[in-house]
Amino acid sequence: MEGWLEQLQALQGLPAYALVFGLLVACGIGAPMNEDVVLLAAAALTLTGVMQPLPLIVVAWFGLIAGDALIFHWGYRYGARFLRHRWFARILPEPRLATMQARVQRGGPASIFVIRFLPGIRTALFFAAGSLKIPYRTFFLFNGLAAAIELPLLVFGVRYIGGRWRDILPALQQAQVWLLLGVIAVVVLIVVLHRRRAESKPKEPST
Repeated sequence: MEGWLEQLQALQGLPAYALVFGLLVACGIGAPMNEDVVLLAAAALTLTGVMQPLPLIVVAWFGLIAGDALIFHWGYRYGARFLRHRWFARILPEPRLATMQARVQRGGPASIFVIRFLPGIRTALFFAAGSLKIPYRTFFLFNGLAAAIELPLLVFGVRYIGGRWRDILPALQQAQVWLLLGVIAVVVLIVVLHRRRAESKPKEPST
């Protein structure tokens, strides 16, 4: 991982964006790399001009979605059969798949949104979600929305704290949890207000 980060720091412009994209796709399909570290390091490089914030957010968004989509597609297409391969069996042992499927089923389609904020187990959960035949449009809608919320906050947060970006890695996972809870609270509030407004409207008299 350190070697990849050093390579990223030595690049400039398009090659740097391409490496970030490739690293995030690899993270999404279970490579032994920390996705959050890649994102933090890339965001830190916007401080030195190696990359620019907005292009980085766009490239990172596509990288995250592409990696997640691959693992989701493999779950959708092959299910438990895919886990018989030795390499993928290390990521998600077949007996554990049922547990992951149960977690996704409890949350329903919107669990795709939640998974994006669960480092360490998101690859396994996306595979489980695919194996449950959750529609692709649901996956892209909720995962894309979650990434669109997460990335700007992360990139501009790193730019705000400057050279101390490495210090926030231990707090990043906790921040992701609080961000998730905040978004859920806002969604619940909107739903409640919408229902109350609908209930308060006078009913038209029947003829």
